[in-house]
Amino acid sequence: MEKLELQDFDRELPERLGIAVIMEKKPSSHPWADFSYDAIGVVVRAADEDKTVERIYTDGETEHYLVTGLNLQLFNDECESYYHNLMSPEPGCFLVADQPEAYDELPLPHLASLSFDEAHAYLEGDELVYSVALPPELYQWAEAYVLTHYVAVKKTKRKLKNWSEPDPGAGKQS
Repeated sequence: MEKLELQDFDRELPERLGIAVIMEKKPSSHPWADFSYDAIGVVVRAADEDKTVERIYTDGETEHYLVTGLNLQLFNDECESYYHNLMSPEPGCFLVADQPEAYDELPLPHLASLSFDEAHAYLEGDELVYSVALPPELYQWAEAYVLTHYVAVKKTKRKLKNWSEPDPGAGKQS
């Protein structure tokens, strides 16, 4: 496979980007919970040292919180998963949060990823995983990263062995 040369692409890709997550708290229709929480978006921000939570919007019983202090980092060995995410009908950013101690506590995301595989692994580990639409800035950054680091490998099927034929090496001893 020949190497792809990107025309007019001379900018340096940052290793990681700082992001903030917008979490929504709204009344729940579930009989056992008064409120439900959901991640509704991510925005690119300068990387903050400390995680902060700030209420940014209130409308009746619905509230939005901005959770800062997260970083999004891309890795070479996850490029295939990033590629499939970017090519999906709705590319997403996956946010992993621990289950809160009480049902009425805001779940705070502690990890952000663009990898389907990593998000699925956390789902199997009983973590909360939210998926939000990928903003254009993150899409362009991930696309440039994938174009720079990913080389698709053609998948081939292995040839099935015909078990009805005798094995030519069966009678030989070493």
